[in-house]
Amino acid sequence: MADSLTDYVRENRSGLVTDLVFAVVWVTIVTVVFEILDGPDWAYYAAMLAGVVAYFGFFASLEVAKRKEN
Repeated sequence: MADSLTDYVRENRSGLVTDLVFAVVWVTIVTVVFEILDGPDWAYYAAMLAGVVAYFGFFASLEVAKRKEN
């Protein structure tokens, strides 16, 4: 199992790093905004959930742009 995990990480390193950076940046921005605005908890969690939609929307638009470029 350790070998397969190592192979997976080796093959997908750049994608994993990109995903991690997106998640850290999104959570940091939402947390800072809600610390400043002192918004309600439900809005905070909704903004965190919106990160999932933003992630897939952002990377889907990148794929479309790459296809149009070629």
